[in-house]
Amino acid sequence: MSDAREVLLEIRDLRIDGYTGEEWQPIIKGVDLTLHKGEVLGLIGESGAGKSTIGAASMGFARDGTRISGGSIVFDGLDLTTAGREEKRKLRGKRIAYVAQSAAASFNPAHKIIDQHTEAPVMYGLQSRAEAEADAMALYEQLRLPNPDEIGFRYPHQVSGGQLQRAMTAMAMACRPDLIIFDEPTTALDVTTQIEVLAAIREIVERFDTAAIYITHDLAVVAQMADTIKVLLKGEEVDEAPTREMLTDPKQDYTKSLWAVRSFKRQQKPLAGPDEVPVVSVRGVSAAYGKVKVLEDVSFDIHRGRTVAVVGESGSGKSTTARCITGLLPPTRGEILFEGQALPPRYTDRTKDQLRHAQMIYQMADTALNPKIRISEIIGRPAQFYSGLSGAALRKRVEELLELIELDPAEFYDRLPPELSGGQKQRIGIARALAAEPAFIICDEVTSALDQLVAEGILKLLDRLQKELDLSYMFITHDLATVRAIADEVVVMQNGRVVEHGPKDEMFRPPHHPYTDLLLSSVPEMDPDWLTHLLDARGVDNVGSAETAL
Repeated sequence: MSDAREVLLEIRDLRIDGYTGEEWQPIIKGVDLTLHKGEVLGLIGESGAGKSTIGAASMGFARDGTRISGGSIVFDGLDLTTAGREEKRKLRGKRIAYVAQSAAASFNPAHKIIDQHTEAPVMYGLQSRAEAEADAMALYEQLRLPNPDEIGFRYPHQVSGGQLQRAMTAMAMACRPDLIIFDEPTTALDVTTQIEVLAAIREIVERFDTAAIYITHDLAVVAQMADTIKVLLKGEEVDEAPTREMLTDPKQDYTKSLWAVRSFKRQQKPLAGPDEVPVVSVRGVSAAYGKVKVLEDVSFDIHRGRTVAVVGESGSGKSTTARCITGLLPPTRGEILFEGQALPPRYTDRTKDQLRHAQMIYQMADTALNPKIRISEIIGRPAQFYSGLSGAALRKRVEELLELIELDPAEFYDRLPPELSGGQKQRIGIARALAAEPAFIICDEVTSALDQLVAEGILKLLDRLQKELDLSYMFITHDLATVRAIADEVVVMQNGRVVEHGPKDEMFRPPHHPYTDLLLSSVPEMDPDWLTHLLDARGVDNVGSAETAL
C-alpha cells in the first residue's frame, strides 16, 4: 500500500495497563501503527498478544479492567486519548465500526436484524427509517445473503452463523464508516461458511474503499485479507511488512515460529481387527428436533485408543450426533452401543457407570467453566461424584489431574477461570473430563477458539493422554488441519447423513465424494491469491458469498 494515500489512523507509543486486582501492569508496551485510507492491516499473534486490546483502542475504547496510560491515537486528526466522551460516541458506529468474533452473541436476540441494522443511520440522522431499510436490503444483496428483501425481518436465531456474520458486516457498513475493526470474524465458522464471509468482507472493503484492521490468529486467513501484517507478542510489536514479503521472507524468529506451527502430525494407527469390539458404536441413528429431522441413518464405530474425526459444515449433524451418544437427545430410530451393549436412549435412564464412561470437552472454555468456582472444585466435582472421593484423597486426585494436563497444582489449585489464559482454561476442561476416568471423550471443536501455537499444544496434550490412558476420542471439528494432525479415521457429514467414512490417509487422497472435495478445497492456504483463484474456479465474481457456487 503506497504511503501516498492519506493517513486515516496513526497510533504512536500506545501503552495500555491491565488491573490484576492488586495493581496495574502494562499489557500494551509502546506499539506504533499507521493505517491509510482504503488499507487493510492484519494484526496477528498468539493469545494475550494484545490484538483485540489494540483493536478496541483504535476506537478510543479501553476494555473493562484496562486503561490507556500513554501514547496517542489520532483518527483523521482527532486524538482519541484526549477527546471527550461525546466526541468519541459520535465516531463509533458512524465513522468507526466494529465486527465481533461472534455475531450470535453480539446481536440482540429479542429484536429483528433489520431493526438493529437501521438504528445507527437513523440515530445519526443520515437516513430515514425507510431509506435505512432499503439500504440494508441493498447491502444484503451485495453480500449475497439469500432473500435480501426479507432476511432482515428475521430474528438472529432464525439465520445461519455465516449469514448472521455477513449481516453484521452489512450493519457495520450502514453508516459507510471510514474504518472497520474485524475482530476474529471467522474463527468459529466452518471452512465453507468462512469462504462466504471472507469474500463478503473483502468485497465490501474494496467496494467502499474502507480501511480495516483485521485481527486473527489464522495466518492463511490474514494472507487473503491484509495489505500489511503486523505481528505482536505480549503487547509488543515483533515484526511488520507487506503481506507478500511477510509470507515469503519473515525476518524475526518469532514470526518464523508462527509460520511453522501445525508441524505436529501423528501417524495413523492401524485399523481395528474384525473381532475387536468398538468402545462406541452408532447404529442407524436418526434424530429430530420436534418435527424437524436432523439425523438420518448415521452409523460409525470408535475403537479403543483411536480418534475418529467428524467433519462437516454447520448444521451437518456433528454435534447432534454427539448429543445422541451422550443421551441428551434420544434417537427416533437406531441405537448407541458402549462396548457392545446398548445404552438407554436418555441419559436420565443410564447408570452412573454408563455416564462416567462418556465425557465431553467443549468448544468455548470461557462459557463451559463457571467463572465464580475455583479450579479445584471444577475438577473435583466429577471425581467426587463418580469416585466418591473426599478430603485429602480428593485434593490428591485434583493435584494429580493438574499435573496430568501440565499445570502446576501449587499455582492453579485455588485460581478462578478468569485468571487463566484461553489455553489454560481448555486444559482445565480436559482435566474435568478426565476426572470421571472415562473410556471415551467427545472433543467438540476444542481448538477452534485458540491461536495456532496454543492449539498445537492442546493437540499434543490430547495425543499424550490418549496413549497413556488408552482413551478413545470423537473429535468434532471444521478444521481439516486438525484432522490431519490427530485423526485415525474420518467421518464426513452433510445434511444429517454420513456421506463418506474411512481411514484418514485414504480420505485425504482422491478421488473424493464431491462434498469432501468441497471441504478440502475450502481450507485457506498461505497464498495471498488463494481466495481469488478459488472464487474464480467456483464461478463467483469476488462478491459476498460463495454460497451459490457451493
